[in-house]
Amino acid sequence: MEYPSPVRSPLEESASPDHVLVNLGPSHPATHGTIQIIAELDGERVVKADVHCGYLHRGFEKEAEHHTYHKIIPYTDRLNYCSALNNNFAYAAAVEKLLGIELTPRCKWLRTLLAEYNRLADHVTCIAATVMELGAMTAFLYLMTIRDYIFEHLNHLTGARLTYSFVRIGGLARDLPEGWLERLEEILRFYERYIRRIHGLLDRNRIFIDRTRDVGCMTPEHALNWGYTGPILRSTGLSLDLRKDSPYLAYPELDFEVPVGIKGDNYDRYYVRMREMDESVSMIRQCVKSLPGGAVSVADPRVTLPEKARVYTRTEAVIRHFKLITDGIRVPAGEVYSAHEAPNGELGFYLVSDGGGRPYKLHVRSPSFAHMGGMHTLLEGYQVADIIATFGSMNMIGGECDR
Repeated sequence: MEYPSPVRSPLEESASPDHVLVNLGPSHPATHGTIQIIAELDGERVVKADVHCGYLHRGFEKEAEHHTYHKIIPYTDRLNYCSALNNNFAYAAAVEKLLGIELTPRCKWLRTLLAEYNRLADHVTCIAATVMELGAMTAFLYLMTIRDYIFEHLNHLTGARLTYSFVRIGGLARDLPEGWLERLEEILRFYERYIRRIHGLLDRNRIFIDRTRDVGCMTPEHALNWGYTGPILRSTGLSLDLRKDSPYLAYPELDFEVPVGIKGDNYDRYYVRMREMDESVSMIRQCVKSLPGGAVSVADPRVTLPEKARVYTRTEAVIRHFKLITDGIRVPAGEVYSAHEAPNGELGFYLVSDGGGRPYKLHVRSPSFAHMGGMHTLLEGYQVADIIATFGSMNMIGGECDR
């Protein structure tokens, strides 16, 4: 019996016989278990690189065609699982746009607050992982302490530490529990105290600067050509942010800056995220001050699940609950694209409805997938050791690369 020949990378076919081919990943701690980087090396210098991100298979887009709109929410959690709430809100916004639903004022402000809170957790995780892979264990432990406080606090709100499924079409699963905002302020103060330590450990650290400054550089034109968005694009000096340029939720009411870099190198990507975290803390506090009262979900029987107490005691509530769960929300036929500024960049959902209870088509424009398409250009010409720092600065999340 003859076995088919293994599929080879084009780089393996074209590499110079004088150079060495090295595989990093997918089973490598610094490639996060889902990325393979084939590097052609001339000594320690990367001549060419080939990046493969097809090692995580869950089929989010195809699964969405076989589930009702509410049942898709847990799948969105698992795109960027470091900031699941941002995924929840961006997906729900696309469905709500087709339905023509106007959110309640309290829901708008709460979604904005939680989106920035989850952005804080995502950036902390990205920087922690990157500096740990460069050997900065003290900074890693400080940052993970911040992240753990945030995760436990979100667990108090949603019932989960990582994948929350907290959004509902037209609102949120529930309102804030008693004492949640007071604990939020305590954590923000803790963050401010600990982030000063991170600045002291890293900003002018000779080793950290040598590993990140003038490494993985790119121009604004280069970033735009490869479809980069978010902190990676802003690290080049371009002030492009959907929260400013196409404002949504309560962002038009907030006062915040869009931090930008200078050279588009690894250090700029680190510092832009550090500055964005400070802006997120400021926005969270503005949201707390402006948070209105009222309901967190629209009073629309087409989309809103009845309260559990009524389901247990009222026949009409049981029937409504049963129909919404089994048949799903009836979304008017049409198509829509809706995008939010997720921690990694533009997170967009293209939704096509045929008028039924399930999407005809749901496509996600996930930042990491676009970023991996051009990452090889940031590795070529640098040292093999620079691969780790550059890859960390891209904040690749495997769930977003899944197709």
